[in-house]
Amino acid sequence: MRERMKPRNLRRLMHLVLFCPLSKGLQSRLPAVKVKYLVVAWLGVLVASWVIYVQYSSYSELCRGHVCTMLICEHYRRGIISGSVCKSLCEEKTLTLQRCLSTSPTNQVYSAVWKEKAVIVKCGIEDALGIDGSLYDKPTRGTSMDEFREMLHTFLKDGLGEQASLSSLVSRVVTLADVNSDGKVSLAEAKSVWALLQIDEFVPMLALQDKEHAPRLLGFCGHLYATERVANAALFRLDVPPWLQPLVPEALSSALNRWLAPAWPRRARITIGLLEFVEEVFHGAYGSFYMCDASPSRVGYNANYDCKMADLGSVASEAAVRAFLRGRTCQTNADCTFGRDCTATCDRLARQCNTEVVQPNLAKVCALLRDFLLFGAPADLLDDLDKQLRTCVTLSGLASQMEVHHSLVLNNLKTLLWKKISDTKYS
Repeated sequence: MRERMKPRNLRRLMHLVLFCPLSKGLQSRLPAVKVKYLVVAWLGVLVASWVIYVQYSSYSELCRGHVCTMLICEHYRRGIISGSVCKSLCEEKTLTLQRCLSTSPTNQVYSAVWKEKAVIVKCGIEDALGIDGSLYDKPTRGTSMDEFREMLHTFLKDGLGEQASLSSLVSRVVTLADVNSDGKVSLAEAKSVWALLQIDEFVPMLALQDKEHAPRLLGFCGHLYATERVANAALFRLDVPPWLQPLVPEALSSALNRWLAPAWPRRARITIGLLEFVEEVFHGAYGSFYMCDASPSRVGYNANYDCKMADLGSVASEAAVRAFLRGRTCQTNADCTFGRDCTATCDRLARQCNTEVVQPNLAKVCALLRDFLLFGAPADLLDDLDKQLRTCVTLSGLASQMEVHHSLVLNNLKTLLWKKISDTKYS
């Protein structure tokens, strides 16, 4: 009897919970209310399903690492390409892709493990599904070593401009291509390194390999390559996805990022490293480089709070930027933009872009640092630091102002920060 009463008691309890709070008038219209609730519930289910479908479609479009590795290994087995990670990827399976980090379907990026070491793997192709033999059509069979060196010299000269030390970079490429270190470069090795050079990020990475704050190249197979993994791949830890940004107020995300940020002395250490990177790409051995997307997602730091650029995809040589701007027709300055923010002025009379970028790297970095460095700064330093950053943001990229102002402002900032943390554990 007691067992039979339980369902009835449960129904009575549900009736009390659901219906007692409602007025009698509302209870008389309950069937209509039920229909309304049902419609709202179905709308919620439809919206949720649509969001899940969009996210899944976006993921499947962005994340095609399996396609990339399949095609890479197919070319490797056919003897078309070679590389230092080919055996690990295609035979030993000691290089395995893990989490998809891609932001564009044309540039596959994954966190990976290579021989129990955390790395980043990139498959720099124009279209992950459009790989054919044309990617590896150069150099052709019968090309001599001298001819290959000449090909490399011409290509790098076009990309970096005439540089006195260009021959040393050619030698670096040849050494990289010689995977088995036998003093010779096979056709498969030459095809692989030539394909790598067609990737926007690869030439700056190669040119900056000996720089402390540039990501280190660990190996490659064809046009797929592995770099060191940066522990913190962005300045700010909270990165709100674009589809969620309309729902998350900017003030909230900013407050959360400040709460999650490292202590100020550690942020000062990261900043000094970032300023050193700006020095490294300004009039280096292979010319100057522009940071054409100075956003927080491009700048990272390791476990010791040393700045490490997470991605060089937005770094371009001065020669490449000038070549893009030269002779380009325009109506406004926005038409004279390389990448995200390497902008030159538009000569409206001639309707052509000038070739000098208006805002130098340091000014962009300082604009970024105002959000990253000012909050939580010591009271005795805050005013001076704010003044220095304001001066820095107004720097011009014109050649007449670059040399003196650039060096002076950069050194002042570094000195100001270093004095504050030099005698502490954070140095």
